[in-house]
Amino acid sequence: MNIPEVIPIRHEPGYRTDTIGRYEGGQFYASVVAAFPEGWSGDDWQAVKRWHAVLHRFDEAGRHLDSRIESTGTTADGERQAIAAADLLLQQWLDALPGRHYQGIAIAPFEVRFEGALFGLVLEVDEDEEEDDEDEEGGVWMELYPDGLGFTAPWDGCYDT
Repeated sequence: MNIPEVIPIRHEPGYRTDTIGRYEGGQFYASVVAAFPEGWSGDDWQAVKRWHAVLHRFDEAGRHLDSRIESTGTTADGERQAIAAADLLLQQWLDALPGRHYQGIAIAPFEVRFEGALFGLVLEVDEDEEEDDEDEEGGVWMELYPDGLGFTAPWDGCYDT
């Protein structure tokens, strides 16, 4: 497998990677996203689906520095209000980044857990997919959690949802 040490993520204004870029301290990935605790299953999903403002920061080489994550409510409490609160909080965090500008980034895999949910860029391998050639990467990808963005070869910053 030839998985790069840092995974490019393309900046797409007005879409899922609208709030990523660089600042004086390195790179950042920011989003408003809902998450469920790992392993959760049940019927009362509205009470468990938590909305978050998320700001991951990376150095210039793409190594994870820290993550700022704050829950703003559940879908059961009022999804619109929770999303609006997360949007407002995230904008405040972004406004505080010195020299911020939006553009594509390249980051290394990382994992953070918050309130039982996984946040990060994680290597995934489909054990059922057999590789016919050592150079092929079938069944291997990087998944951004909980955003649900999947990155694969040719590792050009494009993603699947």
